[in-house]
Amino acid sequence: MAYDVMYTAQATVTGEGRKGHGRTEDGRLDVDLSVPKGMGGDDGPGTNPEQLFAVGYAACFHGALKAVARKDKTSVDGSTIESHVSLGKSDEGLDIAVELDVTIPGVDQAKAEELVEAAHQMCPYSRATRGNIEVKLTAKAV
Repeated sequence: MAYDVMYTAQATVTGEGRKGHGRTEDGRLDVDLSVPKGMGGDDGPGTNPEQLFAVGYAACFHGALKAVARKDKTSVDGSTIESHVSLGKSDEGLDIAVELDVTIPGVDQAKAEELVEAAHQMCPYSRATRGNIEVKLTAKAV
């Protein structure tokens, strides 16, 4: 697949993977990594790959939501994306599942669902994971 690169993030992880340290080349992200209790860790200081993925996916999805809303001439001001990333065991090993709870004020439920589905089609994270992991979307109009 050919595409024009707009941006490339570069990061390095050292140490013991989930008990290591991660840093982007520009220093904007510089984090200790720890293993959550649910995976046999001690919930020590730091974050984990699932938390980083949850923030990244939610941010990317929110950008896609705002883009489709602009095109639709619909305001999504005050919208929020709550992201849940779960790691679990399957027959193939460890797998990830994602739930995105999208709240959009000022629209009816049908419009909220339409915008969320359109964002799901546009979002690079959604496209990258489509067919590979379970992604559950919930749209909520308030």
